[in-house]
Amino acid sequence: MYSTTVLTDFVAQHYLTVPNPGPEGVPHSHHFEVELTFRGPELNEHEYLIDIDDVEAALKGLADRYRDELLNDLPEFDGYNPSVERFARVVFERVTDDVTADTIEELTVTVWENDAAAASYTGAT
Repeated sequence: MYSTTVLTDFVAQHYLTVPNPGPEGVPHSHHFEVELTFRGPELNEHEYLIDIDDVEAALKGLADRYRDELLNDLPEFDGYNPSVERFARVVFERVTDDVTADTIEELTVTVWENDAAAASYTGAT
């Protein structure tokens, strides 16, 4: 199985909406790092699993969408606690709409909210 990983980063804000979130219940910023890992058993005719330029373009759009935004105010988080876990799922859904390749079977999205804490979502593409 081959894998290709591409990263981006940006600052965005959120606050948690669960009962008794403590200090996480007030708006605060994170320097998020988003890591996309594509997996598949075969390379294409150019010996790529996926074209990294296509992934970087999708990540630029993703960073532009969330940079300096309050996640709670965005429609994709409406009715959801904007946890890092939920954010990983939201990114997965956006990326699988934007980046496709016949060689890709699986994508893992990892969203780091700081140097020590991250959440991932993995699914078939």
